[in-house]
Amino acid sequence: MNYRILALAAVAALSLSGIAHAQVAIQEPWVRGTVPQQKATGAFMRLTAARDLRLVAARSPVANTAEVHEMKMQGQMMRMRQIAALDLPKDRAVALAPGGYHIMLIDLKQPLAAGQQVAITLVFEDAAGKRSEQTVQAPVRALGAGH
Repeated sequence: MNYRILALAAVAALSLSGIAHAQVAIQEPWVRGTVPQQKATGAFMRLTAARDLRLVAARSPVANTAEVHEMKMQGQMMRMRQIAALDLPKDRAVALAPGGYHIMLIDLKQPLAAGQQVAITLVFEDAAGKRSEQTVQAPVRALGAGH
C-alpha cells in the first residue's frame, strides 16, 4: 500500500515538474481598443520563459485569426509581417510592444472597448518540438492610450 502511494506521489511530482518547466511569465498584457467597423488590433505583453522556447502561435475567442507579427524598418518604410516563431531565450524578457513584436488579432468578431478583458492563448514550442499553451486575460485599453 505504501509503495502505491509513493509511486503515485512520484508520478505527480514528475508531472508537475514538466508543467513548471513549460511556464512563461506573462507581464503587463493589454489589447488596443478599437472603433466600430475596425477588424484588427494588436495585443502586447512581456514574456519571460523559464527555459528556451519559441512563441509559435496564438488564438483568441474575440478574433477569427491571431498571428505573431513583427514591425521593422525596411529602407524608409515601417513594415509589418507575420513571423513563424519568436525566440524566447531562457530568463530574458521579450517585449511584445507597439512598433515591434506583437500578437495581431484579425477579423475581430466585435469592437473592443476599454475595460473589457480579452482571453489570449499563446502556444510555445521547445527545442524538441513539444508544444505547450498558456492563456492570459488581457485588459483592453482605450485606442489613444499609451503603453
